[in-house]
Amino acid sequence: MHIGLYFGSFNPVHNGHIAVAEYFYRQFGFDKIWFIVSPSNPLKAEKDLLDEQKRLELVKTATKDKDYFFASDIELQMKKPSYTYLTLRKIYAEYPQHTFALLLGGDSIDTITLWKNYEEILQNYTIYVYPRSEKTNIIAEKNIIYAPPPLLNISSSQIRKKIKKGEDISQFVHSEVLHVVEKVYGV
Repeated sequence: MHIGLYFGSFNPVHNGHIAVAEYFYRQFGFDKIWFIVSPSNPLKAEKDLLDEQKRLELVKTATKDKDYFFASDIELQMKKPSYTYLTLRKIYAEYPQHTFALLLGGDSIDTITLWKNYEEILQNYTIYVYPRSEKTNIIAEKNIIYAPPPLLNISSSQIRKKIKKGEDISQFVHSEVLHVVEKVYGV
């Protein structure tokens, strides 16, 4: 089985995340896309980060109608902070029968040289990059594939700002995710 590993905090998961995952699933013939819910990003101060189990629950809710999507808690079970290279080692050790590729946003590839042991990732893993703007830096590595899906003008941080302002976010998230987010934020 060929599996795309879609890493992120998914804070909260939104329709753009789902659209990107759908694009890679269909465009590149993945058998499954695993949403790897990260407990936190060591390079970001996430003051508005929802509880990790709540974010996992939201990803499960948003992907439940698609049997080719899977919400993974593998990083939530690992020592904190979580580092992608360690997660990849664990996944490859636990699932040697599968092949994997990383699905990263342009913002992640722009900062990959700041990641712990990033050279190991660049040298040993196939990476599909979805640029989030025309400003994405291009890293010339043989195993990096730049494949721009349809760009949606949506981000988790924009959704959190809308929630704080009391604005409607129903067009940006799965209807059941909306209900959970409203409860969590007291909207």
